[in-house]
Amino acid sequence: MEPSPLDEDRTVSKGERVEITVALDGDGTCIARARDLTAAFLTRVQAREGLPVSERALHITQLVVSELVTNACKYAPGPVLMDLRIVGDLVEVSVWDSDPVLPVAKAADAGRVGQHGLEIVMALVQGFETQKEPVGKRVIARVALFDAPPAGPPSAH
Repeated sequence: MEPSPLDEDRTVSKGERVEITVALDGDGTCIARARDLTAAFLTRVQAREGLPVSERALHITQLVVSELVTNACKYAPGPVLMDLRIVGDLVEVSVWDSDPVLPVAKAADAGRVGQHGLEIVMALVQGFETQKEPVGKRVIARVALFDAPPAGPPSAH
């Protein structure tokens, strides 16, 4: 029997923190693998830790992972390191790559074809930051695990 994708990676639970660290090759399959590992991680968090994870949060987190890993594979040579961790009611996505140039979202331009990934990520997340590392950089995005209740007074039925 082949091991599940998470069995080959490090998943730990540290009190309030649940995390996984994954090394990705940077090849053509790493984006799909990162998305699959993200879904498996959030499913495991929900089942084992009892944390609520909305369907919307799962899809947004997979989209964020896809965009960040795509950028790392596209612009940096070599492997990519992805960390997923639960911090309170957020999932923190951290992607490291070897390119020291920090990404910058471009100004909105409806006529531009492509290169909207960082804009999309920044519009969907609750927190975003970039950090220079001794080698390369780290891009971190934080996504709410569950949907906020609707604003305003509850509707009467």
